[in-house]
Amino acid sequence: MKAIVYDQYGPADNLDLRDVADPECGPQDLLIEVHAAAINPVDWKIRAGYQRAINPQRFPARTGMDVSGVVLEVGSAVSGFSVGDAVFSSPSHKRLGTLAERIAVRADECALKPPRLTHIEAASFPLVGLTAWDCLSWAQVEAGERLMVEAAAGGVGSIATQLGVAMGAEVAGTCSPKNTEFVASLGAIPIDYRSQRWSEVLPPQDVVLDSLGPVSASAALAAVALGGRVASINAGVVPATTKYGPWLGTLAVAGGLVRLSVGARMAGKRFKSVLRQASGANLAVLAEHLEAGRVVAQVGRVLPLAEAAEAHRLGEAGAVRGKIVLQVRED
Repeated sequence: MKAIVYDQYGPADNLDLRDVADPECGPQDLLIEVHAAAINPVDWKIRAGYQRAINPQRFPARTGMDVSGVVLEVGSAVSGFSVGDAVFSSPSHKRLGTLAERIAVRADECALKPPRLTHIEAASFPLVGLTAWDCLSWAQVEAGERLMVEAAAGGVGSIATQLGVAMGAEVAGTCSPKNTEFVASLGAIPIDYRSQRWSEVLPPQDVVLDSLGPVSASAALAAVALGGRVASINAGVVPATTKYGPWLGTLAVAGGLVRLSVGARMAGKRFKSVLRQASGANLAVLAEHLEAGRVVAQVGRVLPLAEAAEAHRLGEAGAVRGKIVLQVRED
């Protein structure tokens, strides 16, 4: 089969479409015929080597953590899925490789694709959806609470905004001037980060989802209400490893997260650096929101699988609003 692989850490140019061995379907797996896959910031961070200290790759390495497709084979220990089912998933970091014609994924990391979604739409959703869900679930967002979403027009931010609205929260979100109408359309109060600080124009927030990094998270902790919670999805790995190298940089990141957590506790608040869980059960709950139209997948651009390098370049440059999806097969 064809798959995107790379032989060393480095730029997107290292990505190559090649013939590789077909995956084997283990007893707890689903073998999926990939119809569409999407890219995320974590993909280019891994490819560039920023995470080599905590997530080292064996070369030739595979890439991709979002997939939508059709079940070709069901593992002997799996129940609840059948050949021919349309499914979607964000597999574990330990089994990358959705940018391919086929992939084997643990069944408990998969859910049935919402019927109203195309495979392209479904592929755009799992990682960002699960990340947003984990953040809001940890924060235990309740109806009537105030939720601030940093970068509300981004992949995770746009989904967290919609989920917050669905939960009954009063949602506000930072964005650039060109995205104010988009953020408002999601049900949030848009805050132009270029001309305003949300902490100066809004009352104290109960929950903040930060995606900008430790400096922003620290500011959010200072501004959030007493008893407030700050969930962060950006630990600052890229600047830390660029400055100190992959290993010392990772230690610096870990130390910074500990300081933020301890400082929050001392101030009567809570902080957590959230890592997405590859959970089929959580994805099934999110599928209900998608099917009901309470949450809408955000597709920014669609490219063929062979243009994976261009997809990485566009993602790394932040050149597209919404997810970049690679179409592998026609729906």
